[in-house]
Amino acid sequence: MGEFITVEVKDAECAGVKECGRCVTVCPVNIFVIKGLYPEAIPEKEDECTLCELCLQACPFNAIIIHKLYED
Repeated sequence: MGEFITVEVKDAECAGVKECGRCVTVCPVNIFVIKGLYPEAIPEKEDECTLCELCLQACPFNAIIIHKLYED
């Protein structure tokens, strides 16, 4: 888990990597990995996220949430 952010992929809303997988391909720091049918953020890499929001823009299902822990 990241110290500053966590990245959540909501499986219930995600179409899965077979149908989409855009977040995996657009992330410039490769924090996403394919786990089974769905992408998943690698907890150890979450703090490498640059908050570019490319994954949010690429996801047509709004299945990704970036939780900024420093704003809580």
